Amino acid sequence: MSDKNTRIAIVSADKCKPKKCRQECRKACPVVKTGKLCIEVQPNSKIAFISENLCIGCGICIKKCPFGAVNIINLPTNLEKEVTHRYSANSFKLHRLPTPRPGQVLGLVGTNGIGKSTALKILAGKEKPNLGRYDDPPDWEEILRYFRGSELQNYFTKVLEDNIKAIIKPQYVDNIPRAIRGDVNKVGELLKLKMERKSEAKYVVDVLQLKGVLKREVAKLSGGELQRFAIGMTCVQQATVYMFDEPSSYLDVKQRLNAAEVIRSLLGPTSYIIVVEHDLSVLDYLSDFVCILYGAPSVYGVVTLPASVREGINIFLDGHIPTENLRFRTESLQFRMVDATDTMMLIDQTRAFTYPKMVKTQGDFKLTVEAGDFSDSEIIVMMGENGTGKTTLCKLLAGAIAPDEGSKAPKLNVSMKPQKIAPKYKGTVRQLFLKKIRASFLHPQFNTDVIKPLRIEDIIDQEVQHLSGGELQRVAIVLALGLQADIYLIDEPSAYLDSEQRIICSKVIRRFIIHSKKTAFIVEHDFIMATYMADKVMVFEGTPSKHAVAKKSESLLTGCNRFLKNLNVTFRRDPNSFRPRINKLNSQMDKEQKSAGNYFFLENTGL
Repeated sequence: MSDKNTRIAIVSADKCKPKKCRQECRKACPVVKTGKLCIEVQPNSKIAFISENLCIGCGICIKKCPFGAVNIINLPTNLEKEVTHRYSANSFKLHRLPTPRPGQVLGLVGTNGIGKSTALKILAGKEKPNLGRYDDPPDWEEILRYFRGSELQNYFTKVLEDNIKAIIKPQYVDNIPRAIRGDVNKVGELLKLKMERKSEAKYVVDVLQLKGVLKREVAKLSGGELQRFAIGMTCVQQATVYMFDEPSSYLDVKQRLNAAEVIRSLLGPTSYIIVVEHDLSVLDYLSDFVCILYGAPSVYGVVTLPASVREGINIFLDGHIPTENLRFRTESLQFRMVDATDTMMLIDQTRAFTYPKMVKTQGDFKLTVEAGDFSDSEIIVMMGENGTGKTTLCKLLAGAIAPDEGSKAPKLNVSMKPQKIAPKYKGTVRQLFLKKIRASFLHPQFNTDVIKPLRIEDIIDQEVQHLSGGELQRVAIVLALGLQADIYLIDEPSAYLDSEQRIICSKVIRRFIIHSKKTAFIVEHDFIMATYMADKVMVFEGTPSKHAVAKKSESLLTGCNRFLKNLNVTFRRDPNSFRPRINKLNSQMDKEQKSAGNYFFLENTGL
């Protein structure tokens, strides 16, 4: 074994099937051939075991495994001394921990499967860090000695001595209704049960706009209502450590900023707040400092030292950590709008479509749609608060519902990705694709443009029912794009995707729509992703759940300006990564931009 590297071997429990293969990994291993037990498969073992001490890193087992279940990775030796936790042999390994500070909001940014949830469990006291010794776990005295001299020593001492109360707002809010048992199932009743911060309860309910749903059953709430309810449940409790795992999923831009305000209101001289967030503009707005997590998903994760918010997010996008002189991604991620506008110039827009003025009433809600048009190779992003009829317009365009006034939209083939994805299919992802989108799935161009960039091959043989939220989202996007259609209606493609996947997903949708000369209507609340994808913007104005108007689509600049003016929010651009950044309310920049009427900037300085 080389002096410079420490080797880690990962055997994926859901992919390794020793009873269904010929154990090619063991038979081909050169170390096993010399008589040493580098790879073992016992008759009763469910997965293969690889000895990291004996492994020489030749990689033959990776190539030979028919299920792609083996991963061998070389780690820099300085990390070996900083193992915080490992679940078992040949499984995920976490190096270092984020360092929370009292009275400040710590933001965590990194891809899915990199250890953010593990770090939260450890900091919440729900998981005891074993320092990598899963077979001989250390006691707390040794753990405290290990963290001696760092802020984490004080933190863990408090966890032990003061019996710190930590609350985690879960990542997947869709599962909340299933977890509620008993007769108490209404929003107001459940909030009352947990209410420990009584003086702040009215403020929390008002800002999170929960008043209208207090008498509703939790099982009947929409995604956005469930998210606000989960944040509210966390904020009305008294705790020392508040953790929010993806608080912005399903929320519109206004609700995201309101949620950020409520979360920041929990700050006190002794309280800790930790937020995992993939919407970078919200993370920027919410956090005081950030820690980046990098590594190889499901293999190992490394937590960096805390950095200022702007610097930390830019390091994450750049993929290079200057303090450690380490590159964790081969390319940097940038938001140059030139990518979007230039490709449009190349397109010969052959077909143009128009749709008439339409009015649709559903219960108490009335939607008025202004007459408009769209053409081939065009992405129109719908911007508006939740409950202003974006999904209703999607259904009107799809012909799924008829308008009360005005003629129907032109008859076109429509493919729709819904907001909520409930996996009912029993079988693997591959079987699902072969059944639903066989022609596209077997087409080389579709594989290159959509399936490969979304990294579907990693989950292609997994059961659809066992997929995580982010994996399901990627499968749903492939299914929607794989159908032959004139219009693609894509509702919240960013939900449950990490920051990196969101940018890749934006590029995939853009490239697909331009290559296939089709039109996409996209509902998206992640402002960075929305502005990156949009050729035009359709703004929805009005009172949520009462009456709304869908304006005619307009240019990205005028549309975003109109939308942000309604919200009373201004954005500036980061000079390095060009990402949109939210200005703090009533800051110098905010006041200057509002007085000039510039709520959003399109131009990129330095291009």
